[in-house]
Amino acid sequence: MDLIVHSLYSNKEVFLRELVSNASDALDKLRYLSVTDPDLLKDGPELDIRIQTDKDNGIITITDSGIGMTRQELVDSLGTIASSGTAKFLKTLKESQEANVDSNLIGQFGVGFYSAFLVSDKVAVSTKSPKSEKQYVWEAEAESNSYTIREEKDPEKLIPRGTRLTLYLKRDDKGFAHPERIQKLLKNYSQFVSFPIYTWQEKGFTKEVEVDEDPAEVKTGGDGEPKKEVKKKTKTVVEKYWDWELTNETQPIWLRTPKEVSTEEYNEFYKKTFNEYLDPLASSHFTTEGEVEFRSILYVPATKKEDITDRKTKNIRLYVKRVFISDDFDGELFPRYLSFVKGVVDSNDLPLNVSREILQESRIVRIMRKRLVRKAFDMILGISCSENRDDYEAFWENYGKFLKLGCMEDKENHKRIAPLLRFFSSQSNEELISLDEYVESMKPEQKAIYYIAGDSLSSAKNAPFLEKLNEMGYEVFTFD
Repeated sequence: MDLIVHSLYSNKEVFLRELVSNASDALDKLRYLSVTDPDLLKDGPELDIRIQTDKDNGIITITDSGIGMTRQELVDSLGTIASSGTAKFLKTLKESQEANVDSNLIGQFGVGFYSAFLVSDKVAVSTKSPKSEKQYVWEAEAESNSYTIREEKDPEKLIPRGTRLTLYLKRDDKGFAHPERIQKLLKNYSQFVSFPIYTWQEKGFTKEVEVDEDPAEVKTGGDGEPKKEVKKKTKTVVEKYWDWELTNETQPIWLRTPKEVSTEEYNEFYKKTFNEYLDPLASSHFTTEGEVEFRSILYVPATKKEDITDRKTKNIRLYVKRVFISDDFDGELFPRYLSFVKGVVDSNDLPLNVSREILQESRIVRIMRKRLVRKAFDMILGISCSENRDDYEAFWENYGKFLKLGCMEDKENHKRIAPLLRFFSSQSNEELISLDEYVESMKPEQKAIYYIAGDSLSSAKNAPFLEKLNEMGYEVFTFD
């Protein structure tokens, strides 16, 4: 337990991601099994996840209406670290010759549940399986080497089906029990889990209420009697109440067919995800299948990235089966010279607890990187082929130096980079030209491409070395 809590996870806030993913697994299992056994869903609640917090006492409750667990499954799955119920479930499917089913189950390693102890002194799991008449409660403390299992006898705590996790937070981690904090973590990590996630939120509505008047201020008539008021005084107050609020979107944009998504939707998703205010210069939405399967949406920003050496850009958000993992993997998924590209990548083949070390060593990631780079080049080439020449000039002004760096660092992609390069020349009137345009205008006897560099474009154009070439009508690229 100490090894898992202090070594496996470096970021405490991932506990919620792991527990929500487990809840999603339980719902997925129930949905799959109900296909052949519809009675599993009979008279049961809707398939969803509900999270309630008690910030005063530092308690978080996570409830799912999934498959639940029997007493023996509690012993097998929670009583033995790294004994994954999901892994066993998938093994059973394969043994029953159902391995081709498109399962979206996440927890392959059986350790996600124990992330609860990153922030909790004590964890209680109350669960009811459709296969059992009884509801059981599993309890353990972080500092203990043992656990207890008992039957739930309290009628108010009985549930028709599913699992309820109760986390009793450590003193230093009680801030996680604030409803706003939970909602923020869910939107970051579990926004696209395939089942609805509801959180218990304080809400309010305004209403008008009458104000009691001070008797001393009541006006009287000439006969000493109180004067009748036509209209009583009122004031606006906010009535507070608590209710469930849907927190996530169950259909991420990258799972939709590109033909169904409008340009406005792509742009809105980009601006919302990356906190941008300008529409991107281009976008690319694609699915890769075969040896490695992943979905992605890439963007070329309209805003300029100044620091070409900064690799920690957080421009690529990596998801595993719709669960957000990290945005700190840019260097592994894109080379430095394409670090300006932004987007999301969702893989079905990577583990949920993926780390930088796993990415660096993964064959899957090497294949993903090649395909992502290729798609990025196609996206940039699309800008260069635009009928509006200003579009690519704006791109080149922002990112031309990045592609020049690519010429030096990436020999394998020279053929993809070359058509994207732009230059000033001795014959161009402050207009950028491509290598193809230069070659098309070469003299029949010209055998080489000529270029010259100077302190400025003006000094390069007026260099004495160009006199002879100008007389011959040869065009020369100029650099500053």
